Amino acid sequence: MIFYLHGFRSAPVSWKARALADALAARAPGGVSFWCEQLPVSPREAIALVEKRIAAHLAARPAVPPALVGSSLGGYYATWLAERHGLRAVLVNPAVLAPLSLRQYIGVHENLYTGERIELTAAHIEELRAFETAAITRPERYWLLVETGDEILDYRHAVARYAGARQTVLEGGGHGFIHWEDYLDEIVRFAGLA
Repeated sequence: MIFYLHGFRSAPVSWKARALADALAARAPGGVSFWCEQLPVSPREAIALVEKRIAAHLAARPAVPPALVGSSLGGYYATWLAERHGLRAVLVNPAVLAPLSLRQYIGVHENLYTGERIELTAAHIEELRAFETAAITRPERYWLLVETGDEILDYRHAVARYAGARQTVLEGGGHGFIHWEDYLDEIVRFAGLA
C-alpha cells in the first residue's frame, strides 16, 4: 500500500497522484492498493485522517509495510508519520520548514485542481508546529526527490534535513517536479511493492 499525501492547494486528482496510482496498478503484483484522499486544511485533522487509514491497513497485517509518498506539505506530514510509525517515505520537494514557509499564505485560496475555496489560518500554522521533525532517525527509510528550480521552496533546506538519506537532486524543474514520471518505477520498488 502506498499512502500519497498531496500538498497545500492540491488534490487527489493532481497529475502526480494519478500517475503514481496508475504506475502502481500497472507494475505492482497482487493488487497492491493506493490511498490518496483530500487532506483537510487543518494539519491536526489531516494527520488524524492519515493515521486512521494507516492503523486500519496495519490491522490487516499486510505482508509488506505501507509506504508514504509526500509532495510539498505532504512531505512534511510524511516525515512525521514515517518517524512515528517506522515507515519508508519518498519526499518530493518537501516543505521542511512548513510553519515558516506557509505563514505567507495565511488567507483564502483556491484549490488548484478542484476550485474549492480554502482558508489557511494562523491557528493552522500553530498546528503545523506539533508535527515538526527536527531530525530523521533512520535515513535509509527516506528518499528525497528535489528539483533545484523549485520556485516556492528552497531545495537546500530539504537536502540538509535529509542528510544521509538517498537523495536525487535534479537541476532546473520546479515545485511541481517535472521529472515525476521518470521515477515512478523506482518509487514502487523503493516502497517494496515490485
